[in-house]
Amino acid sequence: MSDLYEPYDKLISIEVLGRRFEVPENNLLLRQLAFVASDIAWGRYCEIHYCQKDGPELAALSCRIKGVEGMRITKLAPEVRYNFSEALAAKD
Repeated sequence: MSDLYEPYDKLISIEVLGRRFEVPENNLLLRQLAFVASDIAWGRYCEIHYCQKDGPELAALSCRIKGVEGMRITKLAPEVRYNFSEALAAKD
């Protein structure tokens, strides 16, 4: 386990732009995304849009909220999306 991540016992499933990824529980969403795509770093612009269960779409900063099981990310800030693009392309 790296110093980048809060302690976690398991991986949880989140959906990013229509694709599922396994990320460490109990971590800020930006760090969870970095678990999948190591090029993601703390930036100035980390806004995302997301839904939980059947709730409405909300805007938030991925460096301020924790990702939870079943979260659906529907929009990524351009910088984050660029750094996450290889992970999206590689995922089957």
